[in-house]
Amino acid sequence: MPHESPALRALVDDRYAELVARCRAAGVPLHDDAGVAERIRRTLAASDFAFEAWRAQPALLSPAGLERLRSNADAATRIDALKLPEDETPTLAALRRFRHAEALRLVFRDVNGLDELPDTLSATSVLYEVLLDVALGWSERALAERYGHARSRQGERQRLVVVGFGKLGGAELNFSSDIDLVLAYPHGGESDGARVLDNGEYFVRLGRQLVRLLNEPTVDGICARVDLRLRPFGNAGRLALSFAAMEQYYQREGRDWERYAWIKARPVAGDRAAGKQLQELLRPFIYRKYLDYTAFAGLREMKALIDAEVARKELSDNLKLGSGGIREIEFIVQLVQLIRGGREPSLRVRGLLSALAACEARGHIPAVRAKSLRAAYVFLRRLENRVQMLRDAQTHDVPDDALSRERIAFGLGWPAWDPLAEELAKHREIVANEFAAVLMPQGGRGARIPEADAALWQAACAGTLEAGMLEASGFTPGAEVADALAKLPQGGAVRAMSARSRERLDHLMPQLIAAARNSAAPVPCLLRLCRLTQAVARRSSYLALLEEQPAARKRLVALFADSALLAEQAIAQPLLLDDVLDPRIDQLPFKRADIAAEIARVLATLEEREAEAELERINEFQSSTAFRLGLAFNDGRADAAATARRLAALAESVVGAVTALAERELVAQHGRLPGEGSGFAVLGYGSLGGEELGFASDLDLVFVYDGKRAQATSDGARPIEGARWYQRLAQRVMNWLTVPTRAGRLYEVDTRLRPDGSKGLLVGSLDAFIAYQQSRAWTWEHQALLRARPVAGDAALGAALAAVRRNILGVPREPARVLAEVSEMRRRWRAERDRSDAMNLDLKQGRGALLDIEFVLQGLVLAHASDKPALLGATSSTALIEACRAAGLLDANQAAILAVAHAELLRRALACTLDLRPRIAPRDTELEQLRASVEAVADAQGFAFSGAAG
Repeated sequence: MPHESPALRALVDDRYAELVARCRAAGVPLHDDAGVAERIRRTLAASDFAFEAWRAQPALLSPAGLERLRSNADAATRIDALKLPEDETPTLAALRRFRHAEALRLVFRDVNGLDELPDTLSATSVLYEVLLDVALGWSERALAERYGHARSRQGERQRLVVVGFGKLGGAELNFSSDIDLVLAYPHGGESDGARVLDNGEYFVRLGRQLVRLLNEPTVDGICARVDLRLRPFGNAGRLALSFAAMEQYYQREGRDWERYAWIKARPVAGDRAAGKQLQELLRPFIYRKYLDYTAFAGLREMKALIDAEVARKELSDNLKLGSGGIREIEFIVQLVQLIRGGREPSLRVRGLLSALAACEARGHIPAVRAKSLRAAYVFLRRLENRVQMLRDAQTHDVPDDALSRERIAFGLGWPAWDPLAEELAKHREIVANEFAAVLMPQGGRGARIPEADAALWQAACAGTLEAGMLEASGFTPGAEVADALAKLPQGGAVRAMSARSRERLDHLMPQLIAAARNSAAPVPCLLRLCRLTQAVARRSSYLALLEEQPAARKRLVALFADSALLAEQAIAQPLLLDDVLDPRIDQLPFKRADIAAEIARVLATLEEREAEAELERINEFQSSTAFRLGLAFNDGRADAAATARRLAALAESVVGAVTALAERELVAQHGRLPGEGSGFAVLGYGSLGGEELGFASDLDLVFVYDGKRAQATSDGARPIEGARWYQRLAQRVMNWLTVPTRAGRLYEVDTRLRPDGSKGLLVGSLDAFIAYQQSRAWTWEHQALLRARPVAGDAALGAALAAVRRNILGVPREPARVLAEVSEMRRRWRAERDRSDAMNLDLKQGRGALLDIEFVLQGLVLAHASDKPALLGATSSTALIEACRAAGLLDANQAAILAVAHAELLRRALACTLDLRPRIAPRDTELEQLRASVEAVADAQGFAFSGAAG
């Protein structure tokens, strides 16, 4: 512990001696053993308020009083002992004396290290909540004696709802903070007493009485500083409003700063249940359904007002409002909450530290930044609290005099003020830099507009833009771009823009033109950007994203130049723009289990469990994840094999979610069938089963059910037979996977690989599946079965299907016959489907291309699985290459050839899809070498794939 100066020691000695004398005069026994005396002296060093409270109430130093000071139980445990008299004057005194005693406990425990900062802030909040409760209860009784109880028009009793804002709402109240309140009541009506009052007037009077009990200065001081200026229309508004009036105000008049204020709001007294209803009523005002980057504008307006106040009142060193202060930390976190809280309920957290943790957990604030912000916040709030504890003053300014500064530093464990001030400056600089980066990114809203490109945009708006002007600027050919730019400001969506949105567009377009010129494909890029701008013109939030976030703009422009597919997806679903910016882009859940967990979390955030909403959210999740996978592949952060595997994992998770949703809806309509599980499973074939899905691949699915339940009847209100139950379930899964929604279509689905193909039933029994595979399936169908695996539905049935697959594929076969049949099928497919020519190679169907590799592997497995069952453990080409090498069917060189060729061919095929081109590539030296090497392996293994053009 640091040593105090002679001046501070003298101050503490004098005050301690006076308290001893006061106790003696009042007959209060003070057991001043060394431990107690040290704690009292430490408290006196830190707080004039504590000295005045003890001097006014010496009984607080009695054994019982000291026990109260040491207690770790908050004020809620002692409020019942506070019996308020009927008269107002003694009630005012009782409330103030209780507040002073409890506040003294907070100082004592904080200064003596008995509580951590969160404990102190929480206990302070609890103190004012219980004071509000008892003061409101007294006021309600007093008003009811004269006017009765307020009633709705239906006769239901109405109570006041007291909503706490700011730090009270966040349960993180300062020691001497004012309490920000808004008063409301559920419904209009009138009171039921002899003298009738309209509910509006009734609750205004009740509010005035409540404020008087807490805020009125008396000889004992005040109980709480109450601030009601956050209510609708501020000081000009009524003291209390009905819920309907509140909703109407925020829908019509609500401003951005009020959205920030409501983030922390919560019912703190009165009818708390009704208060939660009010919060739910106003949630759409606070948290928007879509990602809301317009929140930046509101933040800037608030910051400008604060800066003006700071300058006017010379508050630059203010711990709360000054640069790098507490408010800037709050703004950083609340900005994330407002932008994303509508989509992610886990961010709707009131307390700053809890909200910061939620933002960090979801990856919206990186861990390093979160750590520095958390450290700064704790430091600033501890210092702010000690400044207020010094004299129970509502101040955020560090005192100027040396003794006060020493007392604060001493109480916080610092040897002197100067090192504490240095640490304070470090934290404030970190916060100020973080806030500046958030508020005005380099190249963001404040960026200078390129003059030449501003002139091009002005010409487009004036109808004077010509192709030659664009060609001179670097866009060749310029005619199509000139036409697109000229049409953009004439579109209905742009003409209908508000003045603010139009200003944003005029600031943004020259920057997009400049960025497109510097991209890899200026003309296609700018054409796509024009279409995107047209698509988002009615949603100012997306324009705000592109204007506010230069990192997003730069990435978007590069993407629009590189990838036609991803560009088209972003134009069709602007919600994907957020994925371009998302700081978590490198933390995408890539593993199958991670993706499944994420889709479950996304669905859990829905307020209503309704099929249409869930399907739309599944669509959004699928689009977003696939889009991010495209970004990762396009940027070179993920290779082709990993990307294809992750796309398959995404599809598997989506099919699983849709199947579960369809089953839940069917059970709600018709009930369940007897037995454990659903008895329904989905087999993934082709690229889904083989974990090699492309960006535009359809899904090959086969539906199977437990035939033992076919004749059973479901147990719901509208029972149906088992076979019909499974048919409806399969139809619903098919429909929901393919139906267009506002968020797009999930997948195209192909079910022709089911037994008997298109002629067969959409869903068949397990027994029928086995019988078909054993007696009627062709070799090529067993090739297809090699890549099949259960992807959704009943786990037990899925395991049975996996066992059936192994048994069927493990049957002994004549190797020569297998190779002949596989070769014949390959030649037939090539003749029908190969689009290769002398200049180009079909990357899938061409000679030595992807299908040659697949057929080689499938032929080897079918020929040898009976004596090498380990071959049946894999479905993907990558895994099968390794399995065949391990089984001795491929030598190391052959395995390496197929692995390298597969990876490169798959990479080129995915790149073609991303650019919306057919999977056909110009023949180059590398491609010809790869192709020839694959053919050589096929030939060496005894396959005869040759014989068709290509």
